[in-house]
Amino acid sequence: MTLLVHLFGKLANAAALLLAVLVLNFCLIHTAPGDPVQVIAGEMGGASAEVIASLRAKYGLDHSLIEQLFTYLHNVLRGDFGYSYYFNQPVLGLIAQRLPATLYLALASVVMAVVIGTLLGVASARRPNGLFSHAVTVVSLAGYAAPVFWTGLLLLLLFGSVWPILPVNGMSDVVHPKQGIAHLLDVLKHLILPSATLAMVFVAQYSRLARVNMIDVLSADYVRTARAKGLPESVVIFKHALRNALIPIVTVVGLQFGNLFAGAVLVETVYSWPGMGRLVYDSILRRDYPTLMAVLFFSAVLVIAANIITDLVYRLIDPRIRAGAR
Repeated sequence: MTLLVHLFGKLANAAALLLAVLVLNFCLIHTAPGDPVQVIAGEMGGASAEVIASLRAKYGLDHSLIEQLFTYLHNVLRGDFGYSYYFNQPVLGLIAQRLPATLYLALASVVMAVVIGTLLGVASARRPNGLFSHAVTVVSLAGYAAPVFWTGLLLLLLFGSVWPILPVNGMSDVVHPKQGIAHLLDVLKHLILPSATLAMVFVAQYSRLARVNMIDVLSADYVRTARAKGLPESVVIFKHALRNALIPIVTVVGLQFGNLFAGAVLVETVYSWPGMGRLVYDSILRRDYPTLMAVLFFSAVLVIAANIITDLVYRLIDPRIRAGAR
C-alpha cells in the first residue's frame, strides 16, 4: 500500500511537471527567431501576401500568443498534437513512427554502457593501483572527452571504408529487405555502431563510479565477514559488494537519461538513424513548431518515466529503502 501511495504521488508530480513542460516549450519555441510561414513560402519558391496570410490562418498563427497557447493545451488534452508544417501529416503519427527507433538506440546504449562500465569498474577496483586500473582510467576518460559526433565519424570511417564489416547507415538494409528473424538480426547489426558511439560517453562515468564505490564497499565489515566465512570471491564481489555499489550507478542512469536524448540527436544524424533525434534536427531547420514541441514533450515523458523507474529500482536493490518506507 505504501508503494502505491508513493507511486501515486510521483505520478501526480509528473503530471504537474509535464504541464509546465508544455507551457515552457510553447513559449520558448514561439518567441524564438524565425517564422515557419516564411520557411514554407521559401520552399515554395516564394508566395504572395494573400498566400502567406492564408497559411497563417490555416496553422492558427494569425491569433495572439495567449490564444495559440490555450488552443494548443486544449488540443493536447484531447490527444491532438497538431499537424506538421513540413512533413504534412499528423504529428502523433510521426512520433509513433520515430519513437521505437530512438528507444532501441537509447536502451541498447544504456545497457551497453552500464554493463561494460560496471564490469570495468569492478575489475579495476580489485587492484586500484594496478596497471589495468590505470589503463581503464585513461581509456574511459578519453572516451568521455571525445565529442560524440567526432567518435561517430571516426567509427563511420573505420567500419565504412577501412574495415567494412558493419553497416553504417540507416536502421535496416533497404536494398535487400529481410523478414522475420532475419530482419531482427539485420536491425541489431545496424544498431551496433550507433549504440556503441553513444555508450562510449557514459562508459567512463559508470566505470569511475563503480570503481570508487566498489573500493569503498570492499573495505566494509560485511564483505570481510563474507570472506572470513570462506565464500568464493565471485560470490563476495557480485552478490554482496556489487549490489550496494550499484545504487549510485542506478541514480546516475536515471539522471543521465536526458543527456542520452541530447546525444541521440547527433548520433542519429551521423548514422542516418530514423529516430526522434533526427526528427528534432529536421524540425529545427524547418521551424516545424508542432513537431518540435511534441518531440520535446515526449522526450520529457521518457525522462520522467526513467526517473520514476529509477526510484522503484532503488527499492528492489536496497532493502533498507523498503524498510524505511514501511
